[in-house]
This record gives sequence, structure tokens and C-alpha cells, in this order.
Amino acid sequence: MDRRTFLAATAATLAAPAAFAGGHGRLFTFKGINNHTVTGTAEIAGTTVNLLDDFVFDSAPDPRVALGKDGTYDPATVQTMILEPGQYKGASSWELPAGVNPDDYNEVWIWCEKFSVGLAIATAQ
Repeated sequence: MDRRTFLAATAATLAAPAAFAGGHGRLFTFKGINNHTVTGTAEIAGTTVNLLDDFVFDSAPDPRVALGKDGTYDPATVQTMILEPGQYKGASSWELPAGVNPDDYNEVWIWCEKFSVGLAIATAQ
């Protein structure tokens, strides 16, 4: 590869848009439950839960991001931050609480803390 080819390839790589979260984690697809409409993709990358650009949530009081396994929500995984109205659509990131091992879970949940009910479950793609 000559210098001109190398520089053109490097420029093309730098100009490419970066995917949110880098695409390095496990991907999950949301399905609304309990009469809620939730669609899109979640990613667990290390100890971070990423809601990707295609995430859409119809809203509820006090929604939170959490993990679960085989249809069971785990309250120990609830994020300290809640979804704000502006985060009901599009990308956002949530750090898991200290000591939570994401490899122990196979679902990402949207949970209503106020009414103690699941709003959506994202299962592995």
C-alpha cells in the first residue's frame, strides 16, 4: 500500500460515523409488557447498559433500567438514575450498580418503581 492509498483509507475510516456504544456488547430486543409499547435495542457492554438509537418507550411514572434472568426482574440491578421524559426515545447509557455481574443476566428490563411492575423486557438477539 502506498502512502496515498493509506491516507485515503485512514480518512475514510475517520469520517465513518461511530455507532453508539461501539457495538462491543451483547444485544437485546425490547418488547413491551403490561400494556406498554417499548421497542428497540439494548446493549450490555462491560458494566454499562446502553439503550441504542432505535429505543422508543411510551412512558410511565418512575421508570428505571434494570436486569433480569429468565423472566424474573432483579431489583438489585436497578440503576440509580431513572429515565427522564427526554430519554423515552433514543440512545442513553446506564452504569450498573457496583458488584453486579452482567454475565449473570439474560434480559434488560424497563421497570416502574412506583407501581412495582415491568414495562418491557429485552431478550438476547
